[in-house]
Amino acid sequence: MADTAAGPVDLVVLGGGSGGYAAALRAAELGLRVVLIEKDKLGGTCLHRGCIPTKALLHAAEVVDTVAASETFGIRATLDGIDMAGVGAYRDSVVDGLYKGLSGLVRARGIEVVTGTGRLVSPTAVTVGDRVVEARHVLLATGSAARTLPGLDLDHRTVIDSGDALALEHVPGSVVVLGGGAIGCEFASVWRSFGAEVTIVEALGHLVPAEDEASSKLLERAFRARGIALRLGVPLAGAKTTDQGVTVVLEDGSTVDAELLLVAVGRGPVSAGLGLDEVGVSTDRGHVLVDTHLRTNIPTVSALGDVRPGPQLAHVAFAEGILAAELLAGLDPVPVDYDNVPRVTYSHPEVASVGLTAAAARERHGEINTATYHLAGNGKARILRSAGAVTVVSAADGPVVGVHMVGDRVGELIAEAQLITNWEAYPADVAQLLHPHPTLSEALGEAHLALAGKPLHVHS
Repeated sequence: MADTAAGPVDLVVLGGGSGGYAAALRAAELGLRVVLIEKDKLGGTCLHRGCIPTKALLHAAEVVDTVAASETFGIRATLDGIDMAGVGAYRDSVVDGLYKGLSGLVRARGIEVVTGTGRLVSPTAVTVGDRVVEARHVLLATGSAARTLPGLDLDHRTVIDSGDALALEHVPGSVVVLGGGAIGCEFASVWRSFGAEVTIVEALGHLVPAEDEASSKLLERAFRARGIALRLGVPLAGAKTTDQGVTVVLEDGSTVDAELLLVAVGRGPVSAGLGLDEVGVSTDRGHVLVDTHLRTNIPTVSALGDVRPGPQLAHVAFAEGILAAELLAGLDPVPVDYDNVPRVTYSHPEVASVGLTAAAARERHGEINTATYHLAGNGKARILRSAGAVTVVSAADGPVVGVHMVGDRVGELIAEAQLITNWEAYPADVAQLLHPHPTLSEALGEAHLALAGKPLHVHS
């Protein structure tokens, strides 16, 4: 039956993940009536099967590494073993706490949450079960799902995706990770810390290929030093399961045997079955096409997050959710600047960046300047026994256009780097700012000092 007694709501959101619930929260805060439709749990992939649980595993892996290296710090500690049930309980406690907090926040804002799968039946109506929800505006926030390669079937036992990897109740003896992006590198890092033999297969020439090449090389060097085998620039030819696990065949004819094959080749949009074709919403290979204000070709339908083309990051979806809600409320928000979105790969070591790589900056600006500060000269990095570097890229005689960092905990520095690039600061502007000593943040200051022509703890 249709919702008619109180008239149409202002906004119906399909999907309760990062972008969907952000839009619902902001719209309700602005006084709009909101219905949020979610087939599983509020928080979506990020909270339940992505960002949060994987980072909990990475922290558990950091604890393992700290114990293993304890004698370096003069502490005699031994690792008795890894209780994966205990690790899982810790991971789930983090997720559950955040889920309860989010659920309470949504209730407090007066947002109606409907459990089920929504489908567009008109530009202003969505069905969920036997109910029709009429709305002034529909927001598609259905996210993405792990994908695989043609001819490579997931059996979810030996050939697995990231969701299966999170649910593992044991540490595999050996793993091939297919894909050297953020997801692949993070799981490779966790499993290596837990004691597995790990091989990463990446068809392109570098790990984290979207990052600056210098950052990729630093990560590769660190991974090799940790005993992670890398097969770079060699595409997959096929894989076959065996009694012992799986045999991965590469296009150069070589093979790698392992207990598990993790397929981490990216994620694709969840848009099938939403009624997009019937309503006339334009798509491209499953992605919903939108303008800078997230509007589709149908004026009353918008889309955000992983279902539209662009960066698949939770913090991007948060910003897009706020943008979509404020537009509907009649405000005039600034569109998301996708060029200056901070990115972090939470492996050991971490890779963090914002803005343009050196190659992209050279293509856009012509002449550029770069400065690199190695963490070997940073007091806090020495204390942490962390290696890596901070590289700053600026247009010649112009502002900073990119910051690239590799090292433990550098993800915590990316917020300052984002301010630098987004506010188009010049190297000299940042060089005069004080960074507390001893902290990793000094590395950012040192790189900007060097780029401003007055290096301190680096050779000129």
